[in-house]
Amino acid sequence: MGKGQGEGMVAPTMTERKLLILFGSQTGTAQDTAERIGREAKRRHFQCRVEALDSYEVANLINELLVVFVCATTGQGDPPDNMKMFWRFLFRKNLPPTSLCQLDYAVLGLGDSSYPKFNFVAKKLHKRVLQLGGNPLLPVALGDDQHDLGPDAVVDPWLQALWDKILALYPLPPGLEIISPDVRLPPKYTLHYLAEDSPHPDGGLLQPTAPRTVPSELHPFPARMVSNQRVTADSHFQDVRLIEFDVVASGITFNAGDVVMIQPQNCPEDVQQFCQLLRLDPDRRFVLKPTEPGTSLPALLPQPCTIRYLVTHYLDISCVPRRSFFELLSYFSTNELEREKLQEFSSAQGQEELYSYCNRPRRTTLEALWDFPHTTCAVPPDYLLDLIPRIRPRAFSIASSMLAHPDRIQILMAVVQYKTRLSKPRRGLCSTWLASLNPEQGNCLFFGCRQKSKDFYCQAEWEELVTKGFLTLFTAFSRDQEEKVYVQHRIRENRRLVWELLSSGSAHVYLAGNAKQMPAAVAEALQSVLQLEGGLSPSEAEEHLTALERSQRFQSETWS
Repeated sequence: MGKGQGEGMVAPTMTERKLLILFGSQTGTAQDTAERIGREAKRRHFQCRVEALDSYEVANLINELLVVFVCATTGQGDPPDNMKMFWRFLFRKNLPPTSLCQLDYAVLGLGDSSYPKFNFVAKKLHKRVLQLGGNPLLPVALGDDQHDLGPDAVVDPWLQALWDKILALYPLPPGLEIISPDVRLPPKYTLHYLAEDSPHPDGGLLQPTAPRTVPSELHPFPARMVSNQRVTADSHFQDVRLIEFDVVASGITFNAGDVVMIQPQNCPEDVQQFCQLLRLDPDRRFVLKPTEPGTSLPALLPQPCTIRYLVTHYLDISCVPRRSFFELLSYFSTNELEREKLQEFSSAQGQEELYSYCNRPRRTTLEALWDFPHTTCAVPPDYLLDLIPRIRPRAFSIASSMLAHPDRIQILMAVVQYKTRLSKPRRGLCSTWLASLNPEQGNCLFFGCRQKSKDFYCQAEWEELVTKGFLTLFTAFSRDQEEKVYVQHRIRENRRLVWELLSSGSAHVYLAGNAKQMPAAVAEALQSVLQLEGGLSPSEAEEHLTALERSQRFQSETWS
């Protein structure tokens, strides 16, 4: 067994009670389980770090004393993407067989027994660490999605046995007890709102920097959609799209059989509902600060950030919530009936009930929040990132060849939509979002002047940008026909497109021209779009434009 069993050993001090939890996760389940173990470790007063395997400096493993590995198996026995570098390093043939002789470890696997190589990665990892001298605290645990209660049927008893072993090696320091499950742990981050009149950095939100290397999950390439074509008849039961992206200058290369990872976002209507439920102002700006030193900030989340950006691009409010969601939610509940139900869903005995409520009908996180209104409105913003996982990229098979289309990636995608016992159809987040995108969205110019032949400024430049696909142009030549046509008329005519841009959370509006009547007329047209397409009341539409101005996403330069 481990080194804590030998004669004459001194009980570890508080500073030595360190636990490292490393996970390899493809869909987020292994990460969720790793974070659960991290919370349980904190209740037992361990200094605990939870990291993805590829984020960890693997050469430091020889210095670790206590590690729990949580890993999924993907495809045909492959490791998840965020542990592939670790995997290659660990299986180097030149590693000495005593490399990890100081390490006490345990491996928890998450898999699906309907696949031939069930939990292959966990089994192989357990065996390899043993070969390198590691001391296993327990046999490898093999969680199974196919079990009636899911992986928790294995995870729950295994974790109880694990803590018994770990606390025998690392007893609680004198005077300390395990923190009761009734006590809420602090959040991973605190959310600090900025004053509304605080200065904005140049360019508004600090977006993640453009990749300088080959694009990856943490350094994605912002590809422009070139076409979005339905290839099935309108009368056909399934909506299938051929979608093409421009990836020129991205550094992306691919072969037959490769997939492209696409990062989706939540639809504006869901974002609006979420903010209303939790009583959040979508245009408030904030910065995140880690609760504990050494905790890194979330990748791909700009600092400062708006609530709208956080909910649109980061929080996966359309995923089916896991057990940990209901556990944390129960701490905020002031309503006895809601709290009892949330505690049932988060208990080992309530997993069958939870499966029936959530997994079988594919109920989303947003819908679950609707069902617990008293609790939802009491959720502190600090806990949003603990409560809801981040949106993960989705994989799509590439349907094109680099030889035929060197600067393009095409995908053939079915728009996911199906019925369960819930009245509202279930929709795939990424496919629904992609299908809704209009390739003409992007830079839109509404240009107005008297006559096309006399005062159409920069006509050649605008038309060249249109030809290259960088600009969508709408013109209003007020004197070229009997009835005068102005920019505000064109805005109203294209109100669906304008609404999609305004509600995306990332569009910027720049207004330039005569200060006399035009600015008020354009603002009125934009308010009309917000009311007709977005369902906002007149006062809400006016406030929305005001909020855009406050966040410097609506700027005017006019002259008299």
